Amino acid sequence: MYKNLAAALAAACFFLPAFSQTAPKADPLKIGFVYVAPITDAGWVRQHENGRKAVETALAGKVKTTYVENVAEGADAERVIRDLAQQGNKLIFTPSFGYMEPTMKVARDFPDVKFESITGYKTAPNVATANARYYEGRYLAGVAAGRMTKTNVAGYVAGFPIPEVLQGINAFTLGMRSVNPKAQVKVVWLDVWFDPPKERDAAMALFNQDVDVIAFHTGSTAVMTAAQERGKMAVAYHSDMRKVAPEAQIVAVTHQWGGYYTERARAVLDSTWKSGKVWGGVKEGMIRVGDFGPKVPKAVQDEVLARQQDIAAGKVKPFQAAADVRDNEGHVVIPKGQNLSDEQILNMNWLVEGVQGRVSRRG
Repeated sequence: MYKNLAAALAAACFFLPAFSQTAPKADPLKIGFVYVAPITDAGWVRQHENGRKAVETALAGKVKTTYVENVAEGADAERVIRDLAQQGNKLIFTPSFGYMEPTMKVARDFPDVKFESITGYKTAPNVATANARYYEGRYLAGVAAGRMTKTNVAGYVAGFPIPEVLQGINAFTLGMRSVNPKAQVKVVWLDVWFDPPKERDAAMALFNQDVDVIAFHTGSTAVMTAAQERGKMAVAYHSDMRKVAPEAQIVAVTHQWGGYYTERARAVLDSTWKSGKVWGGVKEGMIRVGDFGPKVPKAVQDEVLARQQDIAAGKVKPFQAAADVRDNEGHVVIPKGQNLSDEQILNMNWLVEGVQGRVSRRG
């Protein structure tokens, strides 16, 4: 009797579901971000912070992100990046050109951590680079500025004369002169990325030199607020800045990082992440121009948006020459009918005809 009962119980147990066999839930991927300036309502850091939040939304429950803001380039950056790696972050984004060398140094000591050097150019097996073709947006903003200026003089407040900034100044000038051949662009170098009082002072100085529309490559909204105060026009950069300059803003060049960051985090999660170089622009959705202000006629808006579509389709290239393009010292830099290669754009060290300023000038 007991033998039959034991057999029956054994058979019954054979058909019971194996509840105890459920696999443990995987820990979320820890991702770190390092920001070169404080998080504000708009600007370079704001767009990367929006990208971080986009990753959390798209991969909810699968990732855990953290960030450190206002980290100076150099020794401070290396310390923060190293701390993030030691804290178990397996993917670290370092969005500033001056973070490149610290990133490379830390990456050598943490081969199991993936690093994304944003705007850098050096790679390693565990270091990828990504950048955006900001100059495409600059060209489009130049078209808007060229149509809107009354004095034919634009201003440009710039951080450092590195290729990325020179690309923007030149593309902006070429965009302006494509619709307004008389346009001139005056440049002020600041030798800093984020210094709101200095940015404001530079803008005010330019407004005193017949400038009625201004662009900038710095990290705050100070140039926009200066334009709003003086009743001038301005091109927002990084973010839509109508909140601080509702009448001054004519157009915004915005950076969209959420898609790229999410794609790279997903690649780490599914073990398909590879080092490489990405340089995306309007076509890839990393750069967008829009957010027009109330002063901009619909005809100008339509023209800019049509050019944006042409850039996405490859029909318009900012550095393709219909006629010889010269620098502001008279040398031909793009012969008629030619288009600069990516390598030439990435190593740009000149200012185009129409720009008042010098590459070596600081302060």
